[in-house]
Amino acid sequence: MKRFWKTVTVEPTDGGLGIALDGRPVRTPGRVPLALPTPTLAQAVADEWSAVEDTLDPRAMPLTGLANAVIDRVAPDPDSFAAGLAAYGESDLLCYRADGPEPLIERQEAAWDPVLDWARQRYDVAFATTAGVMHVTQPPATIARLAEATAARDPFALAGLSPIVTITGSLVLALALAEHVFDAETVWNAAHVDDDWQVERWGEDALATQARALRRRDFDGAVKFLNALG
Repeated sequence: MKRFWKTVTVEPTDGGLGIALDGRPVRTPGRVPLALPTPTLAQAVADEWSAVEDTLDPRAMPLTGLANAVIDRVAPDPDSFAAGLAAYGESDLLCYRADGPEPLIERQEAAWDPVLDWARQRYDVAFATTAGVMHVTQPPATIARLAEATAARDPFALAGLSPIVTITGSLVLALALAEHVFDAETVWNAAHVDDDWQVERWGEDALATQARALRRRDFDGAVKFLNALG
């Protein structure tokens, strides 16, 4: 889409704050008015539209994309969406440890154990961990409590949480970030302990580096989205 608008404004609308292009309201791909819950998020989305130069590039507008997803995909059935995210708790990255070498084991422990310790206390749960990739079954009470913590979030928070869960492979890391217990850089680094170890040993692969950069862009967009919710 070519840029056709001159002005971008934040306007009151039913259910929140909307974005207007030359006075005309922006709608989602599902043709629903784009209504945002906080002034901070509304302004951040408006800034994305203002930053468009000649051609609209959805990849450069992550907050708009997440807001569209909230309205068109999450809000109609938040329980199902939350359940999909909660399923990551059954095979959380932090529960699958290396069986060697010792320096990698120590790195995982340093990055992952504090997060699991926080989750144990925060949700009053236990975690089963294993060395290797064979599935380890988590206690039913743990799965239930993590599912409750996920389902308690509103559609906007669920949409912001989703990229963080899928990129890190960890529901626990995502919840720790959403609750402002660990910052974004700590969570990102924890999710990439194994990748960083491999790069140090074998060097960088150009395609892997490019893929990581794209993941980081999506991760940062989701973090900004969550922070804008207040």
